[in-house]
Amino acid sequence: MISTLEVRHIIESAFLPLACRCTISPGGSLTVHVTDPATGRADLVVTGIAIASLNSSRAISDLVAELRNELRINQQRLAPADKIGRLSGR
Repeated sequence: MISTLEVRHIIESAFLPLACRCTISPGGSLTVHVTDPATGRADLVVTGIAIASLNSSRAISDLVAELRNELRINQQRLAPADKIGRLSGR
């Protein structure tokens, strides 16, 4: 079994150079926050991940892949609003 500290380190490292912070609740639920360090904008927040389900490197890898996909979708969704704000002087 992989320790929770190691799971956190693997997930947080997977999103560099973005800032990623994983927290584990007393009930064993993992929350992942991914933010853009330059702007501080939260690009992804996922809660309720069962830490017990992350019992192998494959399970962690699958989670990271799923989170990266969600992050990519969120960033694409936010990008047009950012461009509009820059063009209008906001």
